[in-house]
Parts: sequence; C-alpha cells; structure tokens
Amino acid sequence: MDAETLRIAWLFPSLAFANYWHPILSEFTRSYPRTRVYTGHWPGFSPGFEDAFTVKIVGAMKFVDTVKSETGYNEGFIQVSPAIITELLQFKPNVIFTTGFCLWTLISILLKPIGGWRVVIAYEGSAPGVDYRNSQIRLFLRRFMTRFTDAFITNSLAGKDYLTQYLQVSERAVFAQPYEVSDPTALLKRTESVNLNISQLHRPIFLFTGQLIPRKGLQQLLEACNLLQRQGYCNYTVLIAGDGLQLEELQEFSRAHGLEDSVKWLGWVGYEKLGAYFRQVDVFILPTLEDTWGMVILEAMAFGKPILCSKWAGASELVIEGENGYLFDPYQPEEIAFAMRRMIDQPSLIEKLGRCSQDSISQHTPVAAAQFLSQVTHTVVGAM
Repeated sequence: MDAETLRIAWLFPSLAFANYWHPILSEFTRSYPRTRVYTGHWPGFSPGFEDAFTVKIVGAMKFVDTVKSETGYNEGFIQVSPAIITELLQFKPNVIFTTGFCLWTLISILLKPIGGWRVVIAYEGSAPGVDYRNSQIRLFLRRFMTRFTDAFITNSLAGKDYLTQYLQVSERAVFAQPYEVSDPTALLKRTESVNLNISQLHRPIFLFTGQLIPRKGLQQLLEACNLLQRQGYCNYTVLIAGDGLQLEELQEFSRAHGLEDSVKWLGWVGYEKLGAYFRQVDVFILPTLEDTWGMVILEAMAFGKPILCSKWAGASELVIEGENGYLFDPYQPEEIAFAMRRMIDQPSLIEKLGRCSQDSISQHTPVAAAQFLSQVTHTVVGAM
C-alpha cells in the first residue's frame, strides 16, 4: 500500500487546548490524504489551518474524577462515546493512532480481528497522575492492551521507561521522539490585535502561560516572587497569561504581599496570539507540579527564550542545565527564586541561553514530527 491509499484514523477523546496538533496533523495529512481525526471535543480549527485535515466529532467526552488532587492530575477515567465502533467499521482504517489507554483504545484493540488494522498508542509522557503505578488493576488492564498493540509513540524518555519497565513493552515497539512540537507561525496568526506595552515594565520579563490551576504551580511561583522581594529584588516583571479557577486566589496573594508592581495578569491569550508575547519577553518559566509533556516549553524555545523549568515537566528533558536554561524543584520556592535571580543578576545569560534554546529545538518541527509519524506508520504497515 502507498501513502495515497492508506486510511489512517486518529482517536482523540478531546482536542481542547491542543491547537499545537493542527500543524502536525496538517503535515501528516499531506502525506496521507485519507487521514481522519475522531474526537469527542472539538473547539474548531486554528487560524490558517481551516479544513487542513478531516475531523469527525463522535459523541461527547467527559472526564469523570474519582480522586481529586491539589498538586497533580486528578485520578479518574475518560467517558467517550461507543459510537466510535460504527465509525471505525465504516471507515475501515489500515492504521489507528489512539491516545493513551482510554476506552477508544480498548475498542480499537478488541475490534482488531474484525477490522484487520494496526494499532499505535500515543502515550504523551510519564507522570504519577497518569501512570497509575500503584494501581494493580490499572496496570493489569494496560499490560493486557499492550499485548495486542503494534507500536507505541511517546515524546519523552521517561514515557519510554514507563512503557518498557512498568508495562513490559518490548523496546523495539516503542518509538520515543518529540512528536508534539511547536510551529511558531501558528502562534503569530493574530498578532495584529495584540497591544502589549512593555516599555514601562522592569526587565527581565518572565512569562508564564497556561491554566491557572494548582497543578501548574503558580502559588509556588508567587511565593518565589515574595522571597525575591524580601531579598530586595524588584527590578523584574512576571507576566501571567491564562485563566482558571485559581485566578482570584492568586491575585489576592499577590495583593496581600505587595507584588502588584512585579506580577502582571494578562488574562486568557488565544493560541494564535501567543507568539506576540513570546517575542517580547526575556525568559519563560514553568513551575508546574506535574505535566506529562509541557508544550509551552517547546514553544518558548522556538522563540529563542531561556527556560526556567520544573523538574516535574516531561519536557524538562529538553532543558540542559546551564546551556539553555535551569531546572528547579517547584516545591522549593527558594529554588525558583534562585533561578530567577540568575537571570536578573546576569542579563547577559539571557541572549546566550536563548540562542541555545532556539538551536536545540530547530530540529523539532511539524514537518519532522510528520516524518517521524510516517516512519512509524510504515513500520506497522510493513508488518501486516
């Protein structure tokens, strides 16, 4: 079979907050025009990628919490529509890329004898809240599914270690390479409407972008800012782009500790406008307490920014200490403050580390990701 005739199905329970997938799926569809994306949550195409690939909405996705966490991902399960059965049997894909170990993945595996397709599981990365290493039931079910899965892709070495060591997957079946990557042009589609006046802000300017929820570590970042203030550091600015349930609580902490001059709140910034902010700031900071990957790290690197990153982000593997940024333990605000102080005290580091960031991420593009996914596709098809 050639690429023109192969039918490829992508199963995403949700594509919310996943605009970064649009350039990748667009490039992949150039090679495999008979690609179809199925999802239970579709927020629409990013500007510039309208109808670049085929999307079919199947039912509605809902995440059902069973155990809530204040520091990481909530435990629970993804509720998706069984109507995917009919969709797959009608489409008859040759290869199915499916997300993690959700119900749609199990359905794809159980229907393999009927559909005759190959199944590739995309396991974004490793994190305690999604690995379920202490749940014997979850591990049993996952190991069962891996026995009938043809290949696995993961962004990180930590993801590969989890698959091979905990789920006992053969290393030959695991393809580890960043495939969720950044496209700077997609982040610059609507910058003409951005009015960011930074002339009055103290430099260096640190940027955080993401959801304002406990897992993202904003409380710890503000505690670090409070430490800096007590140490006499006021000559910097932190821009926080995002929204979420924790917003009022965080703003109240900022006011109570007199951080208004140093910490600025931008509100939610659309994906297509983020590039304008990346361009004008000096340093990117991610204090997350848990992230399987962390796309914002790759986005900031693509814009040539030094990275101050939590060691609990999957993408921290891309940060080389002292070369393109620094790592810290977000549970230790003094470590965050120390990393920020380096940028404040040694502004010459910013350009040097930023160049290294841009150089090291330059190989990870949507085109490269699509080529990687194409290689995986050819590998599993060749085994048919």
